[in-house]
Amino acid sequence: MVLTLQTTTQVPTTVWELVLYSSLETKIVLGVTLVFSFFSWFLIVFKGWQFRRLRRQGERFFLAVEAAPKLQDAYRVVAKLPASPFHRLFREGMTFYNEIRPGVVLDGPPPQHRAFEPTQLEAFKMVLGKEVATERDQAARFVPWLATIGSVSPLLGLLGTVLGVMDAFLGISIKGSGNISAVAPGVAEALITTVAGLAAAIPAVMAYNYFAGKTSQFEGDLEGFGAALVGWMAREGWL
Repeated sequence: MVLTLQTTTQVPTTVWELVLYSSLETKIVLGVTLVFSFFSWFLIVFKGWQFRRLRRQGERFFLAVEAAPKLQDAYRVVAKLPASPFHRLFREGMTFYNEIRPGVVLDGPPPQHRAFEPTQLEAFKMVLGKEVATERDQAARFVPWLATIGSVSPLLGLLGTVLGVMDAFLGISIKGSGNISAVAPGVAEALITTVAGLAAAIPAVMAYNYFAGKTSQFEGDLEGFGAALVGWMAREGWL
């Protein structure tokens, strides 16, 4: 590193010049960190768009369902809505109900026969829970990558710093001088990778915590609707 700086005729005075005249290993570390940073920002933008779309779909779904006085009305309204997690949860529950009670017309009057047995009701809740877990996993897809980038980027920056400091000391030993003018360029270059690693890690960690909270909130909304659906069906005599 210091050897590289010494072979140039220009002393770096800016951060850009430190990067431009840096050693090969420093440029490699910076390049990998830059790729991580671009990828994390892509995920941040993509997941932000995805959760906004999920919120709009949920608002539209609940507005439509709340306007339906009966379960049959809600079934007919939901059938006309575009696919969404709440739509799929509702359809999955009603489809499973039709499999347990074959011949029941879902958009007709409530069935007039004995209620669900405890094992059937438990199976119905398990089906809803499975769909909730599937939708949660789909919403949380790629979010763990933000945590990985937030954890690895500082370590990658530290690796570049350690390599840079080692290179700086090697330059001092070869030059035979330990004054500040000989040490400063190499140390400054070594710290560039630490700054880059932190710059990539900080937004990734913040975004991970934000989207993890959004995922938990989304899962809670799905579970709440599943419980409300069970109560609704029991109140109208479907269970």
